[in-house]
Amino acid sequence: MSYLDNIRTFVRVYELGSMSAAGRDLRISPAVTSSRISSLEEHLNVRLFQRTTRSLTATEQGRAFYTGAVAVLEAVDTAEGQVAGITDNPKGSLYVAAPLGVGRRLIAPLVPEFVRDYPLIDIRLRLTDRKVDLTTEGLDISFFLGEPADSNLRIKPIADCDRVLVAAPEYIAERGNPVDGTALVKDGHNCLNLRYPGAPEFQWRLQTSDGPQRFRVAGRYECDDGDVLTEWALAGEGIALKPVFEVAEHLNAGRLVPVATKNPPTPIQMACLYTHRRRQDPKTRLFMEYMTTRIGASMNAAQESVQLPR
Repeated sequence: MSYLDNIRTFVRVYELGSMSAAGRDLRISPAVTSSRISSLEEHLNVRLFQRTTRSLTATEQGRAFYTGAVAVLEAVDTAEGQVAGITDNPKGSLYVAAPLGVGRRLIAPLVPEFVRDYPLIDIRLRLTDRKVDLTTEGLDISFFLGEPADSNLRIKPIADCDRVLVAAPEYIAERGNPVDGTALVKDGHNCLNLRYPGAPEFQWRLQTSDGPQRFRVAGRYECDDGDVLTEWALAGEGIALKPVFEVAEHLNAGRLVPVATKNPPTPIQMACLYTHRRRQDPKTRLFMEYMTTRIGASMNAAQESVQLPR
């Protein structure tokens, strides 16, 4: 094993706070993870972590070494990127995160195309509707819908994402079609909500004659997977707030219909996040440019296929 591999392993253990988590992230066994840390400690002649059966904590020497180790890895990544830029043949792994709906419908279908064009780049795609942390989770790029939480990251806008409140005809036949946001709340409609760790209180931001307003909604169902909310809506269980591109097919087929059309949801931004240093990496730049152009076109086409009440 190389000294550089040991340093990379140390950085991931430090950032994730766990040997097993770092091993899963790097796709190596716990034994190899532990061996690399032990080899690094032996080389440096210091203990980098205090280990117990229940916890792992960086020592003072470990904290000091982390700062230098990150700088070393950044320098190596930058040097490799410069070589790759010269050869126009970038290689390596890209760790990419995206919301489930975005990832399944827009990004995943494009990954094989990208890899065929750039066969030396491996794509590690992680799909989740929770908010992710690029640094602690070892990600290069994160696609998102809405407002980013971390202002220290760079943002590449992709497109404005129209949204719509939808329900199945069966739900409307039973419960009625709320004409606006006030009726949505007052009549006690079952709103299907996206829940993830750290999610804020459920408030839907709708457009009114007085400007955007937040309506506090409630419902019996919640889930951390947006596609599950769509399935519940299709089953006639309630009303869901969805990006238009995710439900365009169902709207056009009449399986879902718009509700509360006097107060449609406000659009949100679709963009991708990356750190400043990642922008210097040719494979990161290539992937972002490749995906954002195509994703924006696909999203706009889906939105234009739906005739929503205005």
